[in-house]
Parts: sequence; structure tokens; C-alpha cells
Amino acid sequence: MTSLALTPGEVEETLSVKCNGLSFGGLLGETRRIASEIAAAHAPEVDAQARFPAETVAALRDAGVLSAAVPRAQGGAGCSLAELAQLCATLSQACGSSGMVLAMHFIQVGCVARHAQGSEFFRGYLRDLVAHQYLLASMTSEVGTYGDTRSSICAVESGGGRFVLNKDATTGSYCAQADAILVTCRRDKDAAASDQVLVLVRREDCTLTQTTTWDTLGMRGTASPGFRLESSGAGQQIVPGSYADSSAQTMVPYSHILWSALWSGIAADAVAKAATFVRGQARQNPGTVPPTATRLAEVSMQLQNMKQNWQSAAQAFDAIGAGAVEREELSSMAWALRLNNLKISCSEAAPQIVHRALQIVGILGYKNDSPFSLGRQYRDCLSASLMIANDRIAAKNASMLLVFKDAP
Repeated sequence: MTSLALTPGEVEETLSVKCNGLSFGGLLGETRRIASEIAAAHAPEVDAQARFPAETVAALRDAGVLSAAVPRAQGGAGCSLAELAQLCATLSQACGSSGMVLAMHFIQVGCVARHAQGSEFFRGYLRDLVAHQYLLASMTSEVGTYGDTRSSICAVESGGGRFVLNKDATTGSYCAQADAILVTCRRDKDAAASDQVLVLVRREDCTLTQTTTWDTLGMRGTASPGFRLESSGAGQQIVPGSYADSSAQTMVPYSHILWSALWSGIAADAVAKAATFVRGQARQNPGTVPPTATRLAEVSMQLQNMKQNWQSAAQAFDAIGAGAVEREELSSMAWALRLNNLKISCSEAAPQIVHRALQIVGILGYKNDSPFSLGRQYRDCLSASLMIANDRIAAKNASMLLVFKDAP
């Protein structure tokens, strides 16, 4: 008689199917559909009104995309970083703000999934995230730290199985719309500024008071004003371990790779519009090659190089084992330099590519009411060099290169 018992792998697969029913291919297909049918349709209004892309996020939630980064053991799709990056790149071709929200959400889920598996509470929370498709935000900035996310003034106070945490953040991307926020802070009131932990603050745990506005040049739909956070909750919501490890081994690589992917998505959208424009010119004069075709070939090559840059980094990251010993490699100076260089190169390439696409399209790309308009794409990708300022990253690279010796 054939046994009906499932292997551990089959149990995980069954749980995943019950929770979201999609493989990576299915998630990518759903993301493409959402990008073309929903995100693109609402992107102009999201940009004009500087409002959260609620329709797109609702569609991502309904499709199970928000749990793509949750391991299969907790019912998620267990997507690799390369796969998550492709989802972000796909969505950002329709709406850069939506792509950024998805990327930031994946970063937070990755921190929990990769650094809190030893906690029964967080394993349960990940299962709940799959079931309810929670949206996670982050709060790493703080008034008085001047953009240094590896330094905190506020501290979590623990006692009696509870925590209290209050923080003044300079920015809080979509925190008002999120189901929970991962907040950086000092481990306790006596800890050094760099001795930080992450705390999961659920919507019901906190009060958010908006302190600044978000009327920006681009990425307007990320809804990122400053907030005063006042919160308290169960002590088990403090992520085990040090934020230094979470940052080096997950938050930084996820951020730089996912951001690079979404910037390339924005650039790809611009190049696609330029290609449509050039093909239109060619149809007007059959048998001839428009002068703009050469420019299109050049910018297409630049876009391909940008894409290969983040894909290579993502694949190298995925090749590293998930164990604590293997992940130590991500804390090395070599990886820090690679990720920093990736961020700088892609953040500088994206606006250059969009600018070149604009030169191909000409005045129709400059007009906001044109089907070839590139104003939103241009403004969105200009934020790339400012998110963790390239000057700050370059200065860190300069310090590391004084002592780093590459292997022969």
C-alpha cells in the first residue's frame, strides 16, 4: 500500500500553495499584470497628488506578492534576492513609487526572515504575514543623527516583558499606511549610539504624529514625511541579535540590490518609450534608419550593463549559504565595497539613461501631457543618488580602500 505521508519538503510546498498558490513565475506574472493594469493607470495621479499608491498595494496584497520574501517554511514563496529584485524592477517600470514601496517592504521582511528565525514569535508573525499580507515599513532615520542609520539617539526601554520606544524620525516612508514598522534604536539607555537593535512596532502598538510634509521633486508616492513615534508592546517584538549584523548581512545588500533593480526598471521604461518613438519615425520613412536609432542602440547598451550589474550582485548574494558562518562573508570589507559601488554606479546610471532617452524623444518627452512624457521617470530616478547620499558612501569607500587589499 502506498504511503500518503508527505516529506518535509512537500509539507512546505503544500503550505506555500495554501497560502499564496504562486511560484516565482506566477508572482512575476501577477506583478506584470498589476504593473500594466493598475500601477501604470494610477501613477500620474499618485505623482501629482503625492499620495500613497493604495490601489497598487491592494492588488499586490490580493495576489500574494507581499509574502514573496517569506521562507517556504512559514508559507511564503521563499523567493531569492534575484527574484525579489526582478519583481521590483517589473513594478517600477509602471510606477517608481510603487516599486520603491515594494522594495522597502521586502527589505524589512528579509531582516525578520533572516535574523529572527530563532524566535517563536517572529516565526508566527511571518506566517501571519502570509495569511494577512501585512505591509512592513521601516524607521531608520532620526532627528539629530544627520542621515547616519548606524547611529541612534533613542533607546528601547524593556521591563516586565514589555518595551517602550519613542522616536523622532526625519522620514518614515509609508509608515502611516503600513501594518507594522521596523524601528532602529539603541539596545538600552546606557548603550552606545552604534549598539542598535530592531523593534517590530505594529500599528496597534503605536501613535504616529506627522511632523513634516512630503512635497518632493520625485518618488512622491512613497509618502515619506517625518513622524514622532510613541510605542509600547511585548518584549518579544525586539528582533534578536544586533542590528549591526542585520544591517551588514541583509538590510544593506537587500537595499542596494533592490533599489538598483527598481532604478533600472524606471530607466527601462524610459528606453521603451524612446524605442517606440524611434520605431514610429522609421515607419514614417520606410527603408531608412532614423538618426535617433543609433542613440537608441547606445542607451540600450547602457541599460543592459546596468541590469547585468545588479543581477550579478544578486546572484552572488544568493550563492552565499544561509548559515551564520556563511553569512559572515557579507560583513566583509570586500562585500561592503561591492555593494557600495553597485549603489553608486546604478544610482548615477539611471538618470543618465533617462536623460539620453529624453534626448531621443525630444519635446514630446518634455511635455507632461504626451504619451512619451519622461518627466516623472526623470524626477523619480534623481532621488537615487540622495538615498543614503553617494558622497557619504564614497567617503566610506575611500576609508576602506586605504586598508583593503583585494585577493590576487
